[in-house]
Amino acid sequence: MSATEVTGEAELAEAIRGAEGPLSVQGGNTRGMAGCGAALSVAGLSGIRLYEPGALTLVAQAGTPLSEIEDALAAEGQRLAFEPMDHRALLGGSGTPTIGGVFAANISGPRRLSVGAARDFLLGVRFVDGRGRIVKNGGRVMKNVTGYDLVKLIAGSCGSLGVLTEVALKVMPVPETSATLCLAGLDDHKAVKAMAQAMRSPFEVTGAAHDPARRLTLLRLEGFAPSVRYRLDRLRALLAPVGADMRVLEAEESEAAWQEQRDVTAFAKAPGDVWRVHCRPTEAVEIANRAAAEAHLFDWAGGLVWLRMAPGTDLRARLGNYEGHATWVRAAAETRAACAREQPASPGVTRLRAGLRAQFDPRGILNRDRAGQP
Repeated sequence: MSATEVTGEAELAEAIRGAEGPLSVQGGNTRGMAGCGAALSVAGLSGIRLYEPGALTLVAQAGTPLSEIEDALAAEGQRLAFEPMDHRALLGGSGTPTIGGVFAANISGPRRLSVGAARDFLLGVRFVDGRGRIVKNGGRVMKNVTGYDLVKLIAGSCGSLGVLTEVALKVMPVPETSATLCLAGLDDHKAVKAMAQAMRSPFEVTGAAHDPARRLTLLRLEGFAPSVRYRLDRLRALLAPVGADMRVLEAEESEAAWQEQRDVTAFAKAPGDVWRVHCRPTEAVEIANRAAAEAHLFDWAGGLVWLRMAPGTDLRARLGNYEGHATWVRAAAETRAACAREQPASPGVTRLRAGLRAQFDPRGILNRDRAGQP
């Protein structure tokens, strides 16, 4: 069934107020966030409202294509520092990623471990809640707010508290250059130790990942060219005792390698379910061992583990207790039937979520099966 598309905030509010059942809210529909019910598209809410390069701020409607925003920023030598993942290859989609979808799902890439998550760059929001009320919170500068910090609540809620219509965000300058130090031949234990050592160093590493299949560990440095070169030399000397073969990927090759890591390209055409596990980096290797996955990848210096599992595997039962949570990103029908997408929350968090849901969507009509996400 084709989606009903709205082109204005007032029209969206009216559509939600008049809804007689659950709504499946969609933007570019590339990230698997839509819930059950009648499809409601906000892709028509598109356009950059305000861009002030000197103030490092941008305001855009939620349905604005991510590519349009990235092109506008690139023209001014700026970027989205949290490098949001493009899910299309992994999920087999062909839609258009939108800035609203990025913040609704709090999509953050490899640079998250050094600059923070997408929600940390969100300054203000406008959204329509489940009652059809238009809500505004925050602004174009960082500031404290009274009551709910809706900017933080709405980011990552996957449309279950309200439908984003506009976002104000902070952007960052593109560094002069980047380079990646590649360590070849390390097993998982040695790779995680090397990444931890690099992150503890004063050399400002902005990406730390490991591909066990290729036994390749990536450490990214960014900034002014002389600084990057100096830090590369120092980092190489620091990690010399690990015994890895080392080489450097320069700017373009480095960027391509991190885009593949960001989008989990290695799993895109391979069969099976794909899960992401957030955990303590010190537990990453044990998590991978317990999972007995067909393949795995480490990002965020081990704080994020990507796992490719046989269809229908209950990964959470296999992992048991640990400090973290597992979410399936791509799953076969038998997995979807047996496992909720999100990790079941503790009783306290469940009560908190229910309270928020009652406040913002008492009818429970917005992306109903994503209600546990905030």
